[in-house]
Amino acid sequence: MPSSLRRIAIPSLLLLGLLSLRILVPDVALLAPAEAASQDARRNPPGKSKPSRTSKISIAPTTMTPAMIRNLRTAVSPDSIRLVLDLDRKTRVRKHFPQPAEGVVLEISHATLSKSASDKIANGTLAKPFVITQTSAESVAVSLPPGSFLTYRLMSLSNPARLVVDVTPSNQQDVSPPLESVDPARLPEPPPQPVPPKAKSFRTIVIDPGHGGKDPGARGHRGTEEKDITLKVGLKLRDLLSRQPGIRVLMTRERDVFVELEDRAKFANGNEADLFVSVHVNSHPQRSVRGIEIYHFGEAKDQRALEVAARENGTPLNSTGVGWEYLVADLLTAKKIEESLELAWNTKEAMITHLNGHYALVDHGVKTAPFYVLRYTSMPSILAEIAYISNSTEEELLRTNAFVTRVAESLLEGVNAFLAASKPSAR
Repeated sequence: MPSSLRRIAIPSLLLLGLLSLRILVPDVALLAPAEAASQDARRNPPGKSKPSRTSKISIAPTTMTPAMIRNLRTAVSPDSIRLVLDLDRKTRVRKHFPQPAEGVVLEISHATLSKSASDKIANGTLAKPFVITQTSAESVAVSLPPGSFLTYRLMSLSNPARLVVDVTPSNQQDVSPPLESVDPARLPEPPPQPVPPKAKSFRTIVIDPGHGGKDPGARGHRGTEEKDITLKVGLKLRDLLSRQPGIRVLMTRERDVFVELEDRAKFANGNEADLFVSVHVNSHPQRSVRGIEIYHFGEAKDQRALEVAARENGTPLNSTGVGWEYLVADLLTAKKIEESLELAWNTKEAMITHLNGHYALVDHGVKTAPFYVLRYTSMPSILAEIAYISNSTEEELLRTNAFVTRVAESLLEGVNAFLAASKPSAR
């Protein structure tokens, strides 16, 4: 047979053979379930392993560690009661309505209570009607007893992860923490009580424009320097805050001068500031990155947050985050960290609300990182990265008075929202 005919005939014979095999061996997938099972049993009798007809599928590993409920807080107003659960990451909530007379149970799956959260429950410091229990090793339940509320609302918030439960109490509901019942006749005559010290309100606010003088900070493609933008925003924020009665505003610098990070923290502590707001402008190797992010003190949760802290601190990357946990224990209180988180959250929300619609805004959320000025200030403190100077579009915005004014107004709204929601506390 000529070679040209052999090249045609051989593939044709192979094709006919495959077609014949296809006719003789039925496809199990096309048979009825019972017939398919019978065919499968005949081809794979017991005792023999069934050959695999598909490749193995790799399943991405899931996070095995339960979410941590770091803190619990309640707030009471004349018409509502709020429970806030601070988590280290988001998790699912399932609603249960066991019986009409048994209220509501909100089951937080794959979650555990921290020691501080458990202590608050054990001490009875949370307002009624919330009953919080660790129902299993990886499940926490928030129960609302029957008759204790009229309506409730559940919200799941991000950046940072929080669960918020708002309850409209019934008229008969006592929302105060439980007290031990004592017979008044058995009580001794009370001694004269000293006059309690007047709680200090949030009045002194320190604004910290980042960098200055010989330290220009980050530079944009057009030569815009971070130190100039932070000073403009800081001065504008000072003017806005100063118009409000009862507010004392101080600045770590009011002109283009260099101020050491240590001196900024000492200045705020020495003036017994109630709030500390540090203003900065962000930068990123990728010029397409843009947006805002607000920091409060804590461990850097990702490499990028650590890099930002190292740049602003002027410290090597490998030593920026060292020892943060000891500083939390020794120099800061849980109250300060909690209030800083609230200030950061309120500020971020205000910036999103005030700037969104006017600019193409990207929300990078609320983050933690070991910034020096946040580490060593003794009052609630945040560091606001208001835009990316490395992004050409946002650099142009930073050069305009309109954007600078809007950013200052956003920071003002964040501070005011925090002050309105915070009870004065002595420190």
